[in-house]
Amino acid sequence: MTAPDQRISILVTGADLAPEALALLEGFDVKFAGARPTEDDLVRTVKELDPIGIILRYGRITARVMDAAKSLRVISKHGSGIDTIDLAHAKVKGIDVRAAVGANAVAVAEHALASILVCAKSIVPLHQSMQQGQWLKSTHKSMELRGKVLGLVGLGAIGRLVAQFGRALGMKVIAFDPYVTEVPEGIGRVTLDELWAKADVISLHCPLTDENRNLVNEHTISRMKDGVIIVNTARGGLVDDLALVRALKTGKVRAAAVDSYQVEPPPARHPFVGVPNLVMTPHIGGVSEQAYINMGVQAAKNLLDSLRCRQG
Repeated sequence: MTAPDQRISILVTGADLAPEALALLEGFDVKFAGARPTEDDLVRTVKELDPIGIILRYGRITARVMDAAKSLRVISKHGSGIDTIDLAHAKVKGIDVRAAVGANAVAVAEHALASILVCAKSIVPLHQSMQQGQWLKSTHKSMELRGKVLGLVGLGAIGRLVAQFGRALGMKVIAFDPYVTEVPEGIGRVTLDELWAKADVISLHCPLTDENRNLVNEHTISRMKDGVIIVNTARGGLVDDLALVRALKTGKVRAAAVDSYQVEPPPARHPFVGVPNLVMTPHIGGVSEQAYINMGVQAAKNLLDSLRCRQG
């Protein structure tokens, strides 16, 4: 049997991995980079370990990290978003990139639904007012979702689940996704311009690309309905932060919920802080107990599959 210090290394850019995933990686020397590894941390660690594979939980895998990892063959994302990987450089170096697509879809979709309800019913500001001794029963009016239009930007596994939730609430569901060939029954396919104009609630479920960065901006918000609700459980870069804050303060946007940020964690003086009709969560939409297991297991399986393919 090979001695532990001679086993092939796998690096996890996090502080832990589900036991079910670790069991699949038995025989490898699995090391952890910590909960918030910087680029310098990762460069130093991969130089020391020379891993054949990386399971990416936190941080970014940049060209500099890849160049420092001489034996690296595969980067397996613990989740579906791969915008934290320099894909162009990975292609140049022949490094396979895999994603655990759909592994946390239920968790994210449920979080999106909770965010929509929290915004429509003003749960957070009402809770805060009660904590301050106020009783706003005679003045507050919430939004009723039945009969309203739910607009989904992105119709992958998560978007389709949110569509089901919306329909269960009696909402009319429309969606924009240029990459989907078939749209499930009960969902109206629209252009992005039509979605901005028709939706009472907009929920983002698309990957971040150079083409859609700041998709929600001052111009697109101006084309939305007055009092629209915006929910972003996808990627922070999809939203122009300052434009959203301005729209929230004027009432153009009734309320918003955000679970992902352009810089994570966001700085203490981020413009979102202190905006009463904006709900912030720390990018945990996809982190349920079950999703944690699902993502870890799928990431491990993807890594092993990639290595087997290369050996074959």
